[in-house]
Amino acid sequence: MSDAILKNQVIQKAWEDPSFKQRLLTDPKEALKEVLGITLPDNITLKTVEEGSNEFYLVIPPSPASGMMKTNVSALGIW
Repeated sequence: MSDAILKNQVIQKAWEDPSFKQRLLTDPKEALKEVLGITLPDNITLKTVEEGSNEFYLVIPPSPASGMMKTNVSALGIW
């Protein structure tokens, strides 16, 4: 399953199921585990935010030049 398909499934589930959406906002790792059986390692932090109709969030990843290594979540089969 592709990362985009999985991400779209999580979003669709959040739109359809208010309790899942709330859980995703308050405890995203546990919500993914319960609903999709996905367990993220403890060293991975997952933050979930809900955009408003007049908001857009742009996520800027760490610069490769910074020398910091980041776990690739795609490699874990999440996104």
